[in-house]
Amino acid sequence: MIECMIAIIAYCIGSVNFSVMISKKIAGFDVREKGSGNAGSTNVLRTVGKKAAGLTLVCDILKGVVAIIIAIIMGNIIEGANKELLLQIAGIAVVLGHTFPIFFGFKGGKGVATSLGVLLMSNWKIGLICLVFALVLMVLTRMVSLGSCSAAILFPVLTLFINDSYTVLTQDKKGSTYLIYSIILAIIVLYNHRSNITRLLNGTENKISFKK
Repeated sequence: MIECMIAIIAYCIGSVNFSVMISKKIAGFDVREKGSGNAGSTNVLRTVGKKAAGLTLVCDILKGVVAIIIAIIMGNIIEGANKELLLQIAGIAVVLGHTFPIFFGFKGGKGVATSLGVLLMSNWKIGLICLVFALVLMVLTRMVSLGSCSAAILFPVLTLFINDSYTVLTQDKKGSTYLIYSIILAIIVLYNHRSNITRLLNGTENKISFKK
């Protein structure tokens, strides 16, 4: 089935962990062994540096973008394919691959950057709103996790009100058809941030310096 094929391809794309490869190449260590232990751009920033973190961020975003592009192409090629479903399967699978990468012992990142790529490709308007919202919170609070979690929660809310700008949407349907998809992605991101959420509630969450 085309759905299974898309899921496997997207999962494998997500499983390519750039933070680990870049940290080993530039600094000579696995980023998962330093700092917070998370295989993401924030931990790369803390333990390796800005350039490595920027490169990791871009590559992780592109994973989401590429997975969605492949789903769209396959949906256009296969006659009778449910294009919306293929896109949604790809989006969820690539984030799961990033979180539980088969090529890196199933220990990956929290999926925020990859989710951003997925979100921008799913609906650029919602993606930009969530991105700006997250960045503002991050700058004001200096807590990346707060911005990430808040944007994850905002995504499903926006699907209830925004019915245009979807990359793939059947003409007679509304954006609310993406509600379950958005909730699943939000749950994945929030689950991956469960320790951060605990620290946020306790007032002990780590802050990041943008000046370093």
